[in-house]
Amino acid sequence: MSDSVTDIFSPEEVKRQIMALPDKWILRFDGLIAGYGKKQVLNGVSLEVASGEIVALIGHNGAGKSTLLKAVFGLIPIWHGQIFYDGAALASPKPRELLRSGIAYVPQGNRVFTDLTVQENLEMGGTTLPTKKAISEGMERVFALFPALKERLKQRAGTLSGGEKQMLALGNALILAPKLLLLDEPSLGLAPPMVSQAFGRIQQISRDSGMTVVIVEQKVREVLKIANRVYVLRTGQISFTGAADALNDEAKLREVYL
Repeated sequence: MSDSVTDIFSPEEVKRQIMALPDKWILRFDGLIAGYGKKQVLNGVSLEVASGEIVALIGHNGAGKSTLLKAVFGLIPIWHGQIFYDGAALASPKPRELLRSGIAYVPQGNRVFTDLTVQENLEMGGTTLPTKKAISEGMERVFALFPALKERLKQRAGTLSGGEKQMLALGNALILAPKLLLLDEPSLGLAPPMVSQAFGRIQQISRDSGMTVVIVEQKVREVLKIANRVYVLRTGQISFTGAADALNDEAKLREVYL
């Protein structure tokens, strides 16, 4: 099979599908080009995410999925194109400013401050909140979602299990009650029985709070169970966009993904 995205959907067809989607966008990319050093990874990505939905980004390693999230969160420079968040253009976004504006990012690998306690990790996650009361209220929201963290409040994060570290990594973002949550492979390092539980919790959080979620994930079948829509990236371009349940058919999934 050729690597050309036009083997599946032409750029015109991708644009037509995007234009047919809802009007209320919280996140939009317009012709985004970015990369590392001199290496270009994203080749003119355009996509939209509606407020309150869960959108999955899938594709093979090196397709540009994680790069896309890093560009949104200001971790790598944007070479060309534009990102719009909640109706406003993001010009040279900086992570701390984005946290204050309601965007939170959870990188892959269950990244927590291993030498700090669970409580200290959550306090670090809430540093952009205006008051100690706001941090305390945020921690209580996290404990309502992940009661196990409250039981390990004084325990060093480095001694937690893989599943508990993932809870804490999510908690460090959720303490801010973000409008938009960017997740990079939340299943990484989790035992198989924990994967479905983790995705179910993400779906619950989005449903209960109205939070928008953009999730990069290699466990494709699992993430499609909770996503509203899906984008497939291939060589830094969108090769497919549509309803997640459109890929429940094995033949269709293989066609757009392989």
